[in-house]
Amino acid sequence: MTDRLYYTDARLDRFTAVVLEITHDGQRVVLDRTAFYPTSGGQPHDLGILGDIAVVDVIDDEERIVHCLVDPIGVPVGSMLVGQIDTTRRFDHRQQHTGQHLLSAILTDEFGWPTVSVHFGDDTNTVDVACDDFDPTLLATIERRVNALIVQNRRVSVSFEDAAVASDLRKPSDRDGELRIVTIEGIDRSACGGTHVDFTGEIGAMLLRRAEKAKGNTRIEFVCGHRAVSRARLDAVLLSTSARTLSAAPHDLPGLVEQQLQRLADGERERKRLAGELARYQAAAMWTACIPGSDGVRRIVASTTGAVKESEPLAQQLVALGFCAVLISNGVTGGVLMATAEDTGIDAGQRLRTALQAVGGRGGGSPRLAQGAVPDPSQVKVVLESLGFLATTPESSA
Repeated sequence: MTDRLYYTDARLDRFTAVVLEITHDGQRVVLDRTAFYPTSGGQPHDLGILGDIAVVDVIDDEERIVHCLVDPIGVPVGSMLVGQIDTTRRFDHRQQHTGQHLLSAILTDEFGWPTVSVHFGDDTNTVDVACDDFDPTLLATIERRVNALIVQNRRVSVSFEDAAVASDLRKPSDRDGELRIVTIEGIDRSACGGTHVDFTGEIGAMLLRRAEKAKGNTRIEFVCGHRAVSRARLDAVLLSTSARTLSAAPHDLPGLVEQQLQRLADGERERKRLAGELARYQAAAMWTACIPGSDGVRRIVASTTGAVKESEPLAQQLVALGFCAVLISNGVTGGVLMATAEDTGIDAGQRLRTALQAVGGRGGGSPRLAQGAVPDPSQVKVVLESLGFLATTPESSA
């Protein structure tokens, strides 16, 4: 059994311990006691140094804590080692975890949204609450409420109580025996094995970043302490940079961005309209210039340097003129598009699929419009000829 020192002293950052077991060629070590917190309860593990070797992971193996090292430890079982916790990472985790307890308490008590699940990440954290119709404008209200409680500097204490008699827990525990209870004075009592600050003032501040729907619940993203300051600073830099790029004040950005998006939408509509007009003119010229075959069908060939799908408007304008079949290809990518007028009786999807499969390509579509590709662009000519678009057919650019 490993004595978990962090249970009673989350501030402890240096300790001595005896080596009980060494495995995995010296890179996994079990101690008689440790201050290293393992990944558990959603909280990430500690980092630090054991002896003179970096600890890269800490695993909770039931009654034992396993320390995973970057290199072999190089000492025998029974040796005494000194462990040093990465205090910056530990304090960050203490801030995030205590902040989550406080946030969950407010969301439950004042809004009626119990916590469903929690995730602590390296950059940000989330709490999922039982709310299926969240109003995003409430984020600011919740944030103000939580931060008002943080500055009250309420005591955060740890006690060990028998599960049979432990009362007033925010969420009943399904465990028997002794429970570790974390209490935020006058606000919350929760069974928890994580590391926490001693007073809420140490959380520093909480920033609620966003809320979104998640599996019938609401997921709220939050950061605390130094993370909140760093995130707010990054947001300010991004906002200022964007504003400077657009020669605007930061507070004018939302309206300006909306205007720009509207202009883009208007421009795209106009582009499509002009492309349609151009396609009509091109189609009329290509249809007229193409000499019908012996069956009266005009077989029109065109090439493109872009995706063949982008040539659909031209192909549709051509077949609308009647009694013609169109093949547009890209000689670099091997893309092929085929369209046929209904009065030709030619099934574009079936014909193109068969021709492509014959050279190892894939594709298909409807009787009027189909597309696909060949594995080797040089095979486009083979497909063209097998479909009756002879090499002597005049070719245009799409």
